[in-house]
Amino acid sequence: MATRTDAPTRREQILKEAARLFAERGFHGVGVDEIGAAVGISGPGLYRHFAGKDAMLAELLVGISESLLRGAKRRLEEADGVAGVAPGAVLDSLIEGHIDFALDDRPLITLHDRELDRLRDADRKLVRQLQRQYVELWVGVVRRLYPDLAEPAARSAVHSVFGLLNSTPHLTRPGSLPDRAGTAELLHRMARGAFAAAARS
Repeated sequence: MATRTDAPTRREQILKEAARLFAERGFHGVGVDEIGAAVGISGPGLYRHFAGKDAMLAELLVGISESLLRGAKRRLEEADGVAGVAPGAVLDSLIEGHIDFALDDRPLITLHDRELDRLRDADRKLVRQLQRQYVELWVGVVRRLYPDLAEPAARSAVHSVFGLLNSTPHLTRPGSLPDRAGTAELLHRMARGAFAAAARS
């Protein structure tokens, strides 16, 4: 039986190409026709899927914030279902999930940094709300591992680690990084080191 695990939907294809083009050339530097050409349909054909570029941008930025939070909650639920799981293992799982995002969705990091202020107020507030929930989830896990770390310090450490992991779009020069597995391992080691350093200070 065929399963829905292989080919992305047309809507997903459009969003992927829109993210890539917006990240490369800026939101206003990309036309609807160019996004359509990237997925093999006419520009007007995009309007069967999205009301316009603004709708694509909103779905990309709200969508990735929802996805990160949903994934982190799932990882915590899975850990809660395992008796005796160590807090460090839970933190490792969160770090792994964010590294997957940072390595596989680099255009979305660039898009967030450059274009978040272009969202409607309601969408921008929703992104910020989702991000705050994501941060606080991490803060709780970090403080379970390092109970002597004050909450403000833990929150600062989480933001610092996000800054580290989300630097991947700036590391694209050929030869600047090892292969994906090596890069993931390096980022993970640096993230754990940052939390350990915060706990010692």
